[in-house]
Amino acid sequence: MRDLSGKVAFITGGASGIGLAMAKAFGRAGMQVMIADIEAAALAKAVDELRGLQVRTEGVIADVTRRDALRAAALETIAKFGKVHVVCNNAGVGAGGQFGTVPEGDWRWVTDVNQLGVVHGMEIFAPLIMSHGEGGHFVNTASMAGMISPAGMEPYCATKFAVVAMSEGWALQLAAHDIGVSILCPGFVKTRIHQSRRNRPTDYGVDDRPANPDADATSPVLSGIPVEPVAERVVEAIRDNDLYIFTHPEMRAAVEARFKRILEAFDKSAASPALAVLPAREAPELNLPAT
Repeated sequence: MRDLSGKVAFITGGASGIGLAMAKAFGRAGMQVMIADIEAAALAKAVDELRGLQVRTEGVIADVTRRDALRAAALETIAKFGKVHVVCNNAGVGAGGQFGTVPEGDWRWVTDVNQLGVVHGMEIFAPLIMSHGEGGHFVNTASMAGMISPAGMEPYCATKFAVVAMSEGWALQLAAHDIGVSILCPGFVKTRIHQSRRNRPTDYGVDDRPANPDADATSPVLSGIPVEPVAERVVEAIRDNDLYIFTHPEMRAAVEARFKRILEAFDKSAASPALAVLPAREAPELNLPAT
């Protein structure tokens, strides 16, 4: 996917934040764009904005938690553009809290959007990309929360770790079809993810936690980087077929600290008297990303 000109992109969560920024970056690269979102008003505004930038754009309402809704959005994309090459499974929500205080509905909501929404996008669009034989690329939005797990963010981190794990495996499986997979792992970016509850469906139960009027003003999201460099980094990564896309190099130390603890645990096990009774054995062959 070195040459993006004339190709078609589909982006979930495309009406705002990183999704909209990616749509603009793709447009600058000569792509045509279908943006999908759950918010009708924001979607209409985003389509108008992109068309004003001379990007051939269409919009479609889609709830990524519903496979049938995302399948309908995929068929609408094919009807409008004929095919699709790049799919950004970008829609996501945030939730967390102190241990024991996170409602069961929030666990289900975050899992349905952040994890199963990506599964739906992959399984629906991969056959469509394979069918035209021109190759393609998936960009699955995870987070630095897919690499490290700050306390109080367990529901969000669990889903983002899952996106990383699933995408690593899918990248190996889809390479034979000339389809790349990238995992976008940004740190804090100026989006509205801290206001995710505006779109929390009542299907997940009543949200009876007291409102915190200061939450928005103190959110670290507000001091995050702009969305535009994130989107341009995505374009670079698609062209280079990068598996991991990091946008906050300053967070390397936090990831290295986690890996250091993991490696130290292996060292401790290697010296364990309890395990010393086992016969020597070789590591099994695993289908893992190349180093």
